[in-house]
Amino acid sequence: MLIPSINKNLNELILLLNQLSNVNYSNPCRELSQASIGEHTRHIVEMFQCLENQYDSGIVNYDKRARNILIQTDTDFAQNQILNIQNNLEKENKNLTLVQIIDKEEIRIESNYFRELLYNLEHCIHHQALIKVAVLQFENVTIDPDFGVARSTIEYRRQCAQ
Repeated sequence: MLIPSINKNLNELILLLNQLSNVNYSNPCRELSQASIGEHTRHIVEMFQCLENQYDSGIVNYDKRARNILIQTDTDFAQNQILNIQNNLEKENKNLTLVQIIDKEEIRIESNYFRELLYNLEHCIHHQALIKVAVLQFENVTIDPDFGVARSTIEYRRQCAQ
């Protein structure tokens, strides 16, 4: 269920990118504190790529990710990167060690691949919520009402509607 949920979420992002010009995608948005939709998309993409690229080593450090400006300026390139992520999600669950430097101290936390996929899904949804704020300024762009909404919130709303 996790991988289909990630794919659904990433497909929503692809549908959005199909509707944006590269100018609208890469221009700074006042609503995003001068960040662009592209910058938020790049961040989503690179977090998934980081997990994929560091999976074999068993040590994941999200701070050591590539920062490819083309992802934040070219919607076609970004979509191709998302498709590559989707094509490489199916991996065996295995133990991983998360590494991060916080206040000059190295922190190591045990995790696993599925837990990190879940983290990346939740992280993606969080950034999609921010993207949604910026997209509201474009009258010709349509997005799913659940775009950028946590799965638990969607389920809660469903229960309340009954």
